[in-house]
Amino acid sequence: MNAVVLAAGEGTRLRPRTADRPRPLVEVTGKPILTYCFETLLDLGTEDVAVVVGHEKDKIIDHSGDSFQALDIQYAHQSERLGLAHAVLTAEPYVTSDFVVLNGDNIYSANLSEVVAQHTESDADITFPVQEVSAEAATKGAVCELDDDGAVTGLVEKPEDPPSQYVPTAFYILPPAIFPACHIIQPSERGEYELAAAIDLLIYSVYSVETHPFNGWKVNINTDADITRAEHLLYQRQ
Repeated sequence: MNAVVLAAGEGTRLRPRTADRPRPLVEVTGKPILTYCFETLLDLGTEDVAVVVGHEKDKIIDHSGDSFQALDIQYAHQSERLGLAHAVLTAEPYVTSDFVVLNGDNIYSANLSEVVAQHTESDADITFPVQEVSAEAATKGAVCELDDDGAVTGLVEKPEDPPSQYVPTAFYILPPAIFPACHIIQPSERGEYELAAAIDLLIYSVYSVETHPFNGWKVNINTDADITRAEHLLYQRQ
C-alpha cells in the first residue's frame, strides 16, 4: 500500500525550536517527528511513501533522503499552503492504488494495523479510525455525520454545531478517486481546501466508508506542551 505524509507545515507555535528547522524535523526524545511517521508506516507494511514538503523542504529532503530502512521515499512540493486537500493533491503522481494518509506532525501509538487489516479484508473504499471526544473538541477538526445506525454519512470540518462527537484521528485510507474530488471542492471559509470536504464528496458520491474504533493515543505536535506530553507517553510505552 502507498502512503502520503503531509509535512509542509511551518510550526510557528513551536518557535524557537522551528527557527532553524521545519516542524517535521523537531525532535521528540531525540528523534525527529517525521521519523516516527516513517516507523509507523513500516509497522503497517508500507513500502512507498510520498512526503509532501513545503516550508524549508530542502532540509527535510537532505535529512530523509530517498529511503528509510525498507521504505522508499519520494517528495511532492506544496508551493502554497492551501489546505490538506491541496497538499494531498500534490502527491497524485506518486499514488497508484489505495493509500494511507497521515500528518507529518503526529506521533501515534495505536491500533492502526487493525485499520489497515480491516480495509484490506473489506470492500470499503474509505477506512479510518474514529474516537468519541467532547462537544467542544468536536468543533476543532473533522467530525462524522452519522445515520440512525451509527454509520458515517459524511464529514464536516470545524462545525460550530457538531453533528456528532465522533471524529477521525488524522489517519485515512483513501482510493485514488480522492484526487478528482480534491480538484472539485471549493475552499472553506478559512480559504483552505479541506481534506474532509473531499472525503465527504466521495461519500456523497456513494463511495463506501467504514470506521474502526481508535485504541491508543495520538499527539499532534504543535507546542512545547505537546512535546512534553508525547515524551511522557513514549517513556510510558517503553
